[in-house]
Amino acid sequence: MKQPRARTSILAYWTLRYLLIISVGLLLTALVTFWWIQQEAMNNRMQTTGLLAQEIADRSVNAAGNLEISPALGALIEDRKRFFKLTVEMCVIVTDNSGKLLFSQPELSDAEMRFKLNDSLNAPRSPEFKAASALIQTGGKKLGNVLVLQSKRSLRHIPQEEITFFAILIGFLILLSWLTIYLLAGKLAKPIQRVAAAAAQVSDGDYNISLGTGAKEREIHELLLSFEEMTAKLRQFEQSRAVMLAGVSHELKTPVTSIKGLVHAVREGVVEGGEAEEFLDIALLEAERLQRMVADLLDYNALAAGIVPISHDRLELGPLLEEILYQWRLTQEAAVEEPVLRLPKAPLAVRGDPLRIQQIVVNLLNNSLQAKPPGQSLHLTLTLTADSRGDAEICITDNGPGIAPEIRNQVFEAFFRSGGKQSTLRGLGLGLTFSRLLAEAMGGSLTLGDPEGDGCTFILTLSRWT
Repeated sequence: MKQPRARTSILAYWTLRYLLIISVGLLLTALVTFWWIQQEAMNNRMQTTGLLAQEIADRSVNAAGNLEISPALGALIEDRKRFFKLTVEMCVIVTDNSGKLLFSQPELSDAEMRFKLNDSLNAPRSPEFKAASALIQTGGKKLGNVLVLQSKRSLRHIPQEEITFFAILIGFLILLSWLTIYLLAGKLAKPIQRVAAAAAQVSDGDYNISLGTGAKEREIHELLLSFEEMTAKLRQFEQSRAVMLAGVSHELKTPVTSIKGLVHAVREGVVEGGEAEEFLDIALLEAERLQRMVADLLDYNALAAGIVPISHDRLELGPLLEEILYQWRLTQEAAVEEPVLRLPKAPLAVRGDPLRIQQIVVNLLNNSLQAKPPGQSLHLTLTLTADSRGDAEICITDNGPGIAPEIRNQVFEAFFRSGGKQSTLRGLGLGLTFSRLLAEAMGGSLTLGDPEGDGCTFILTLSRWT
């Protein structure tokens, strides 16, 4: 089995690579700079050598205008070599106009001179040497020639002190660069390490995360803040999931237990005759209620997962609402009065799914019916209008007890049921949540209207067909 590759920390990864890159870069820069310094040093020394050659030429002419080698010429050359820091590998040659050797330092024979110079006696024979020359002349008449020879190696020579200083400077820059990236990478690695540790903590089921979001860097601050917000939402989702699971288990258990008890009583002969039939009728009602609970749960999960198909057809809302109310009224008891439908004078066309609109409206009507106090007639009013943006609004108003102010913000939450309905209804509390999801899937919305006296109003908004 292939062993997993060892992982390095971001601190070691980036500092090592940055150190290699900066070291190679600075060393290449140092080599180029060193070569440039050598070339500049050679050019400067050649200029200085040319000045020395010209000075020797000027001092080799006496007051009478004749060529004369001064006895102090050797001392002058040594003095200038020390002053200009010229190398000891220097050869000074003075010849007359015919090429005869008059002076040399170090001392050379005529044969040795001719071996060093070319046939014209004006340039070195070896390519490893360079020469600076000056004419000895007076009044435009050439009296002789001065050549100062130096090896190219000596011209390019850099003093050891300068090389040492340059090496120390490069080393200091490498160290400073490494220290800089080490500190920056460490500062970057710490919040990432905290996030990684927090992610491992979340994977273990612990959502109590505190990363400390006071970082100065905007991106790191946003990362830490976003991770904390994510874990807070995960904690909320986990709590909701636990509550939902407990609630669903409890609500589904109730009708199952009831059905089991009723059927068992009939089977054991505890009840007989008409009473047994009544028990079976109750068991069928409980089974239907259980079936509706399971259907609601499946519909809610499917819509939340985005796998419920929604069409966006052109619909005339007036006729559609009339048909919905007619079908719903046929299934209700006589205690429910005929709902009042108020339609605008002009037809109102919307974009939506007729089946889903019917589901939402019927669910809202059933909610009003279930909230009706016992012995009270139910008055329902459906009003279709166009809002300020031209979208269609369906307002469903009842005369029930209304919704308490403290729970108005919770009515659309999954599995939430008010205390009044909880005593008479054994549903899962998904109706309003499912209806809002359907409305949003069609590009609309479902909201709870402001109370005006008794009862409550739900407002279904749908996009107008354009």
